Amino acid sequence: MSRNTPSTNPTCPRDALQLGVCVNLLENLLGIVIGNPPTQPCCSLIAGLVDLEAAVCLCTVIRASLLGINLNIPLTLSLLLNVCGKNYPSGFVCN
Repeated sequence: MSRNTPSTNPTCPRDALQLGVCVNLLENLLGIVIGNPPTQPCCSLIAGLVDLEAAVCLCTVIRASLLGINLNIPLTLSLLLNVCGKNYPSGFVCN
C-alpha cells in the first residue's frame, strides 16, 4: 500500500490525546501568550506526516477542543500547519 495514494476518508495516524499540545500552541499563536510560543511538542508529533495526514490530525484536535468557540477553522488550521512547516492540502475541508 502506497502512502501517496489518496484516501477518500483520510485518518490521523497519531493519538489524538497526544496532539492536545497543539491546542496549547494554537492558544499561544492567537495571542494568549506574549512572545514566541514553543512549537516543538506539537510540530514534532506531525513532523513525519504528509500534509494531508497532518491536516486531518490537527483538524480533529481543533474541532474537539474548540467546541462552542467561534473560530475560522480553515484559517486556524492553516496557521498551525504553517508554523509546523506543513502546507494546507488543496481541496481539504475540515468539517
